[in-house]
Amino acid sequence: MSREAYLVPNPLMPCRPVLFDADVCTGCNTCVDVCRKDVLMPSPVKGGPPLILYPDECWFCGCCVQYCPTPGASRINHPLLLKTYWKRKESGEFFRIGMKNPPPPNTRPPIG
Repeated sequence: MSREAYLVPNPLMPCRPVLFDADVCTGCNTCVDVCRKDVLMPSPVKGGPPLILYPDECWFCGCCVQYCPTPGASRINHPLLLKTYWKRKESGEFFRIGMKNPPPPNTRPPIG
């Protein structure tokens, strides 16, 4: 039996924390500079969107999207388990943030 130990990287998950629109992105790399976890790397193609080098390290803080000087060039792609949703008790309907037909606001005062 061998007593050698090997260091292997964690298997990558199919996570894409930031989605870039290549037609809109100017390749300014501001998102690369402000990323807190160094997830992004400048593109080898001049003017291309950054590469996502370490997708599993992303905190989904949104700094890359917030400081982007070009609106619509990038957006955060939250994992399914982090997306907020709620269920109405009376009807059993599911709602989520950003849906096309949101429910009317709750007008009942809080209990207590």
